[in-house]
Amino acid sequence: MLAPAGAPASAGATDTLALYIHWPFCVSKCPYCDFNSHVRASVDQDLWREALLADLAWEAKAESGRPLGSIFFGGGTPSLMPPATVAVLIEAAEAHWGFAPGIEITLEANPSSVEAARFADLAAAGVNRVSLGLQSLDDGALSFLGRAHDAAEGLAALATAQRIFDRVSFDLIYALPGQSERAWRAELARALAFGTGHLSLYQLTLEPGTRFAALAAKGELPLTDPDHGAALYELTQEMTDQAGLPAYEVSNHARPGEESRHNLAYWRYRHYLGVGPGAHGRRGRLATRRHRKPENWLAAVDRNRHGIVEETRLSAEEQGTEALLMGLRLREGIALAPVANRVDTIAIDRLRAEGLLARDPGRLRATPTGMLLLDAILAEIVA
Repeated sequence: MLAPAGAPASAGATDTLALYIHWPFCVSKCPYCDFNSHVRASVDQDLWREALLADLAWEAKAESGRPLGSIFFGGGTPSLMPPATVAVLIEAAEAHWGFAPGIEITLEANPSSVEAARFADLAAAGVNRVSLGLQSLDDGALSFLGRAHDAAEGLAALATAQRIFDRVSFDLIYALPGQSERAWRAELARALAFGTGHLSLYQLTLEPGTRFAALAAKGELPLTDPDHGAALYELTQEMTDQAGLPAYEVSNHARPGEESRHNLAYWRYRHYLGVGPGAHGRRGRLATRRHRKPENWLAAVDRNRHGIVEETRLSAEEQGTEALLMGLRLREGIALAPVANRVDTIAIDRLRAEGLLARDPGRLRATPTGMLLLDAILAEIVA
């Protein structure tokens, strides 16, 4: 693995691992993701617990010797995973790797009353941070997004989470069709007033294969004008900066010290391990990918004691490209030395002259204006 991308020492140790545990099942269809084949009315919990434990054990044999700095339960609806299963997986992870002091253990949750009722048990199981998928504070927008909860239920779940967990994050989606600057300003001001230490603020994007993408292709979904989207993005930066939650990544905002340690492991291109259907990982120079379809993953675990479908050895050049693509998402940027052979220095100099990139001693970062054009910048500078 390349040297870390230049994280400040205070942001977390570089000799820890990050573990992602993917729970694939959803309880309702979602119009803007492509995991709808994973909707299940019921799940054999004993079978799945044992399979996840086997997959976890395999990963521990392949990568050991360093403690875990973070665990992230993500995927479909992991907050509907029985708290007893969460507890067993956390206990097994600690037995395999050990925990670094102050380990961050995050669980993604939909903000429904059913899931909020489990928060106390999930905290008792070892979860110490929750990430809520509020997505909007407006009932009309939630209906458009296909969410099962309304704003009142979402805010009740947020209140419960803040009472139980010391660290809470929630996400909002903006730049929705017809959303004005005034409307987004009011919604974001309301969100900031709740006092959480972390917010994830995403502009609506159209993923291939989703209902939204199909509607847009037929001209039935009006898309936000890029200039209007840029104005909303700039407003977002201004308001979060003033509230003390500056962006530390393109779409993620936090009070100093409240950044997601787990996601920083991805963006700083450190070792991370993936367990469960569809999970990806980076073990040394190996990129791992597990079977995505739950039934295929289960069959693989039963047959091989792991759910891996592919392991790919990455070249130094491939690692450099990945590190660059991830690191420039961060406000702190990336150390240049590990990726020097993967960048076009002429393009960098030109983009610096245009005010889109900045070069500090030994580091490269996107300027605030450059963050608006990050995809285009990356396409130009990656050699």
